[in-house]
Amino acid sequence: MTSQKSILLKLLLGTIPAVVAGVALEKAIETVFRQIEVVAISLIIFSFVMILAERIGQKTKDGQKINLLDSLIIGIFQALALIPGISRSGSTISAGLFLGLSRYSAAKFAFLLSGPIIAGAGLKKFLEISFSQVSSQDFSFFVVGIISSAVFGYLTIKYFLKYLGTNSLYPFIIYRFIVGFALLIFL
Repeated sequence: MTSQKSILLKLLLGTIPAVVAGVALEKAIETVFRQIEVVAISLIIFSFVMILAERIGQKTKDGQKINLLDSLIIGIFQALALIPGISRSGSTISAGLFLGLSRYSAAKFAFLLSGPIIAGAGLKKFLEISFSQVSSQDFSFFVVGIISSAVFGYLTIKYFLKYLGTNSLYPFIIYRFIVGFALLIFL
């Protein structure tokens, strides 16, 4: 199998758990999971998961060594991020670290894996919007939003990959603890 076909298969396999969970739990995601308590607790609990990933992950495996089972496991972690407060990138990078990937390789695969799921969610919302009464001005704002999100998303990913080449996730973990406890305190 060629390298491109292999990565596409891995991305497809890694996307399936989030699609299945998203369809099955759509109502809960939009209601129950959006409660402030759920978000706060998710932020805190998954901070511990990220600490474990940083501490016990071997961080030696190259991205080329990701196999189909690894893709599926990372995809399951991506599905967990349907719960607000569990960062999609944080969960998938943590899964990669647990599987022995270097931070850079885990982050690179996590960001590649984000493409299909974000595009699918965006397309779903677009179709919902396009069938409602939307003015041409609103539609143009929508297009500008997509383009600016793509540009700034690309720049952020580029910076973050460079950052993770030499740094840990600990600053993000600390941020997650602070926000999670602040939400619980000020509810």
